[in-house]
Amino acid sequence: RQHSSPIGDASQRLAHYFANGLEARLIGAGSGAIGTFSFVSSKRITAAEFLKAYQVFLSATPFKKFTYFFANQMIVKAAAKAEIIHIIDYGILYGFQWPILIKFLSNREGGPPKLRITGIEFPQSGFRPTERIEETGHRLANYCKRYNVPFEYHAIASRNWETIKLEALKIERNELVAVNCHMRFEHLLDESTIEVNSPRNAFLHLIRKINPDIFTQIIINGSYDAPFFATRFREALFHYSAIYDMFDTVITSENEWRMTIESELLGREVMNVIACEGSERVQRPETYKQWQVRNTRAG
Repeated sequence: RQHSSPIGDASQRLAHYFANGLEARLIGAGSGAIGTFSFVSSKRITAAEFLKAYQVFLSATPFKKFTYFFANQMIVKAAAKAEIIHIIDYGILYGFQWPILIKFLSNREGGPPKLRITGIEFPQSGFRPTERIEETGHRLANYCKRYNVPFEYHAIASRNWETIKLEALKIERNELVAVNCHMRFEHLLDESTIEVNSPRNAFLHLIRKINPDIFTQIIINGSYDAPFFATRFREALFHYSAIYDMFDTVITSENEWRMTIESELLGREVMNVIACEGSERVQRPETYKQWQVRNTRAG
């Protein structure tokens, strides 16, 4: 604590959020509100504020932009002659990936196809679990209208993505189906939890049943999912120190949107990794080699 600050240099900021995590772990606050971490659980930030912060994040690093561009290009290539494209997006959140795809489709030779998106996300707490996902649909609908792309949207709020029934996805015969999951697979529980059957493997088997024309999977290539705390702490320190160092190099220390990303996104991830155990720890990244094995086994 003495050497940490949320407005200091990279090491001080990193230390601040890791100290928060350690403190929560020590006092046993890793359950309840902290434990049920998800990207959509924070009410302190609006979609507009998150978008402004996210733009700063995108300007600082090529990683997200590259993954969006690559996944979208693969979908466009697969759907070159399709009249209807159905994207099943697991973890759609604010739908930031799709405006550039919509723009691509609007310029397609022969006119744009009809675009259907099934947006799947964790439910929002309160009386309106699908509110934010539906807002995402409205924004995408407006964007499609602007670019004359026929559009249909379907929202599903579920905490257990692997249990979603095939019929709930409303897949039609004459459409090209793309399943997309952008850096959200690590929120599914794995074998090291109290779960007997791995939800990750069950989820991949569900995708195999969907039998999509294309499956785009973007993961965080991380190794801070160890069941042993000291190992997990060390690996998390390596991973997040790289990100905080990068921010410190390319974004000014007083930039308010940098602070928002560090507290609302990275800080909450760190809190979950350090303070939570069992089913309440939902930040569980695996290396790409582990995912490759899972995918191969699932066919």
